[in-house]
Amino acid sequence: MTNEPRDMTDEDDNRRSDSAIDLENYLPALLTFLAVKFSSGAAATYRRRFGIGITDWRIMLLLAIEPWMVAGRISELFAFDKAAVSRSINFMQSKGLVETRFRDNNQRRQHIALTPAGLRMHDEIVKIAIAREQQLVAGLSEEERKTVVRLLTRMLTELPKLSGDGGLPDDDGVSGAYDP
Repeated sequence: MTNEPRDMTDEDDNRRSDSAIDLENYLPALLTFLAVKFSSGAAATYRRRFGIGITDWRIMLLLAIEPWMVAGRISELFAFDKAAVSRSINFMQSKGLVETRFRDNNQRRQHIALTPAGLRMHDEIVKIAIAREQQLVAGLSEEERKTVVRLLTRMLTELPKLSGDGGLPDDDGVSGAYDP
């Protein structure tokens, strides 16, 4: 048996699955594509104009709403890795964008808030973020935009019902069917 390259025109070498998902109609893929592309565009803009990344911006966004939040809550709300939150907080602290304080003699839980400079930067970025959102939905009527928001909110409420295995019931007959 050899491992020589084969001609790609071999008709007997069709490895396409009959069960392949149609990515143009699979909602999780569409949401992922949209989120990744929208976020990467934002990240490039914010990095170039303000020197911060998308994780930094998302943390700033939360702190503008709820000052003196603890890092664990930030991790929970955005499903961020705690180490990524810690790195971002340290970075923003070094730039004078956030400050941290301990409360109730608890030296293990830092409470984080934007500094006045952080608030000013947040407010500048909000202008860009809103303009980007408006461009994203420019082809939708106001009623369609409200419908999208309503439907996405409803889907978010369903997420906790999905288990770690993708929401499949234990007796689905699929468990263990694939052992690499």
